Amino acid sequence: MADRPSPTASPVPADDPVSTVLVVGGMTCAACVGRVEKKLGRLEGVSATVNLATGRAKVSHPASVSVAGLVAVVESAGYTARPAEPPAGPPDPMRPDEHRRPPDGPPGSGGAEERRERDRLLVTTLLAAPVLVLSMVPAWQFRNWQWLCFVLAAPVAVWGAWPFHHRALRGLRHGTATMDTLVSLGVAASFAWSSYALFLGGAGESGMTMPLSLVPSASDGVAHVYLEAAVGVPLFILAGRWLEGRARRGTGSALRSLAELAAKDVAVRRGGVERRIPAADLAVGDVFLVRPGERVATDGTVVEGSSALDLSLVTGESHPIEAGPGSPVIGGAVNSGGLLEVRADAVGADTQLARITRLVEDAQTGKAAVQRLADSVAAVFVPAVMSVSVTVLGFWLGAGADRQAAITAAVAVLVVACPCALGLATPTALLAATGRGARLGILVSGVQALERLKHIDTVVLDKTGTLTSGRMSVIAVTVPADADADTGAGEVLRLAAAVEQGSDHPLAHAIVAHAHRQGDGRPLPRPVGFAAAPGSGVSAMVDGEEVAVVRPGELSGIPGRLREAVHAAETAGHTAVLVRVGDAPRAVISVGDTLRSDAYRAVEHLRRLGLRPVLTTGDREATARSIAGRLGITEVHAGALPEDKAALVATLQGHGGRVAVVGDGVNDAAALAAADLGIAMAGGTDAAIGAADVTLVREDLQALPDAVRLARHTLATIRANLVWAFGYNLVTLPLAAVGRLDPMIAAAAMSASSLLVVGNSLRLRTWKPSRPRAFGHGSGRPRTATGWETAS
Repeated sequence: MADRPSPTASPVPADDPVSTVLVVGGMTCAACVGRVEKKLGRLEGVSATVNLATGRAKVSHPASVSVAGLVAVVESAGYTARPAEPPAGPPDPMRPDEHRRPPDGPPGSGGAEERRERDRLLVTTLLAAPVLVLSMVPAWQFRNWQWLCFVLAAPVAVWGAWPFHHRALRGLRHGTATMDTLVSLGVAASFAWSSYALFLGGAGESGMTMPLSLVPSASDGVAHVYLEAAVGVPLFILAGRWLEGRARRGTGSALRSLAELAAKDVAVRRGGVERRIPAADLAVGDVFLVRPGERVATDGTVVEGSSALDLSLVTGESHPIEAGPGSPVIGGAVNSGGLLEVRADAVGADTQLARITRLVEDAQTGKAAVQRLADSVAAVFVPAVMSVSVTVLGFWLGAGADRQAAITAAVAVLVVACPCALGLATPTALLAATGRGARLGILVSGVQALERLKHIDTVVLDKTGTLTSGRMSVIAVTVPADADADTGAGEVLRLAAAVEQGSDHPLAHAIVAHAHRQGDGRPLPRPVGFAAAPGSGVSAMVDGEEVAVVRPGELSGIPGRLREAVHAAETAGHTAVLVRVGDAPRAVISVGDTLRSDAYRAVEHLRRLGLRPVLTTGDREATARSIAGRLGITEVHAGALPEDKAALVATLQGHGGRVAVVGDGVNDAAALAAADLGIAMAGGTDAAIGAADVTLVREDLQALPDAVRLARHTLATIRANLVWAFGYNLVTLPLAAVGRLDPMIAAAAMSASSLLVVGNSLRLRTWKPSRPRAFGHGSGRPRTATGWETAS
């Protein structure tokens, strides 16, 4: 294979590590995983994490170590390998892809290999069924039945079990032993003994019958055949792998689901002409159309039209999002309403859907700490089992036991002791959990992040953009006591918004937007003679009257109700502006960053999960205290610079805390990187998302406690899988060694163990967060003396 740069990394200096993903074929158990990792790890500066469920190896290596060299090392261990080619954008669901089937993968993994293994299983079943029935039902054993069984069993033991024999021989050439070695030896030993018994031991005599016994026992002679084991072992293991492969494809369905979100073609307008082109041919700046029911082809900004967009499949957001001119849209969203014209802002690998796909893919290559221990055990497990099998055979023969009983016990040890379940315990759970997390709007960078997420005890929350919307909006419009509260407030707001149309200040945008939302559909009046005084306010003539929107200044000449509104705004950390019409003060408008409607529920649920919330912000003390008080957060750090936030994390860690930081801005990046776990919000900057271990794609702060619950549930599933995998071998190996387990039953039990582990992991695909009700009526808002406090 020609040497080429890593497909997953840009050119870097020679001393810097490069990350490369290899697709590895031929792995069947945890012993294979350990062998590939060990081989790659012998190269200087190289470390590898291999995932049995996906057939992928994520390799960190110096730039001086070529990809071709890594492939050669894997091949020297007896496996196939090739670099994984990352797609330029979201994977194309119309073409076969490497996410669905690792080459040389297990049955049920897809494509031509899947069809071959399915055909092999069907033929094996047709040939093996009569052998099993005749061997286990003495009443049906007619004259010379054993010879018919031999004729039917021979192709099963040779052709049906050929995948095991082939991989065992390949491993032998490379000096390795795997689970296939155990199965191959077991089938060969059973068939060889049966052949000996038929041709030389008297079992071929006409009229021979064999009693039913699921537990092997000694007999007086050698007139006993184990053809049922010779066909049952490959049949049950082929069937188990087929079902296991289908289940594993289910656990890894996240990438296929993401692939299906990508639009295949799109209608664009170029040079005033509309035509349909493949979505992959879109360029930044193209204007494309999204009709009702269609998917948005790529990330962009609405140029014309308005509609509701369904983002549930992309971000987990349950409610449709209204989009109009100037609104950003995400590729993969479904247009539920009118026609939209959208200008493409990002294409290919730069889209949010592509970034989500990469995050999910990367997350599926990790390992839990306990899984690394399991892999270490599995690496020496197969040679140890072969030694135990030889020892059992020698012990039984040395103790004077019947030869067929001794061989049966040795074969049962070989067949039952398979480390498949050990290798599948973590990757299948991780595949299912990351896929479920993606559907819930929770993107986790890997299993290490899940482990840290499970163990955190302190959550440092940024204010702006995390607990609040991050956008200025009108909190209240207060008019004097002698004015009509509704009509007067609405008219003054309309006049103030008319003046603010000429300003680019965030306060002006908030007032104008609020006037549009509260208005009766009439356009705002046009201001005449607009003037702005820096640091003071703006003024203009509106409908023949001079209107000014200014800072309150001296409050002595302002009516009492307006003075109270100014004081209330300052206490809450909001900004108050005074609206004058002519010389008369007509209203006070309070503007501020509004609290997210779900913030209180999210913080309360974090407390119920045993986590300690801490608020940090670069904003004023009064604003921070107001927000914290409404959320019930007692520990507040206001006026914090980026370095102060990172120092706060270090202080909390110094006191024994395991700290997670939740933020969305560039100023949060240092703290996110310093924390035990960094969590970035959906609308965050690239710097924040890049420094984070978890990204909450859903515009819902409730995703934060959901992420903690998902992590805890996933780690509990992994532990249960490993307990079963270890426990299965601890129980079945001694039974096989003492001759209390038939090889056929051993094969069925071995397949069942892997299916149980995969099935347990599949439960994560339908996991739903169980959210406690916050307080009375389930509103999730704190009770006050006057009733329920509004979220804003």
